[in-house]
Amino acid sequence: MTFKVIETQAELDKILKDRLDRQKETLTKQYADYDQLKSRNEELMAENSALQTTVSETSEKVKGFDQEKADLMAKISGFKTANLRTQIALKHGLPIDLADRLQGEDEATLTKDAERLSGFMKPINPTPPLADPEGPQGGDKNESYRKLIENMNMEE
Repeated sequence: MTFKVIETQAELDKILKDRLDRQKETLTKQYADYDQLKSRNEELMAENSALQTTVSETSEKVKGFDQEKADLMAKISGFKTANLRTQIALKHGLPIDLADRLQGEDEATLTKDAERLSGFMKPINPTPPLADPEGPQGGDKNESYRKLIENMNMEE
């Protein structure tokens, strides 16, 4: 390609117009899908905000479930401790009402406290009566007559 000298304004305008048309055509080809990309970007932004809302709702639910799980685990632990206290109290001869008085979190400390508390409690062993209040219980036929006579002597 050889260099051609531009001699008139019309030639300069034509060369500039051709160059601007080529540049415009190149830019048009380059950004032909701009509207598509813009609409796709808006769709993705809407989808992203919807997903972020879903994530935040789900994380709130998970926090609620975690709190509920922790509460239930604490309840279960309390039930297990109460059951252990009751078993240890009964094992050491303490009344069930005193099972809640036992102090400790594990079996060893509860057992130690139950042994200490049972040392203060006196065993309840009823003393037998000195005499039989009902008398002999036998199949003696004369026994009823004997009681009748004994009762008659007492009335006098």
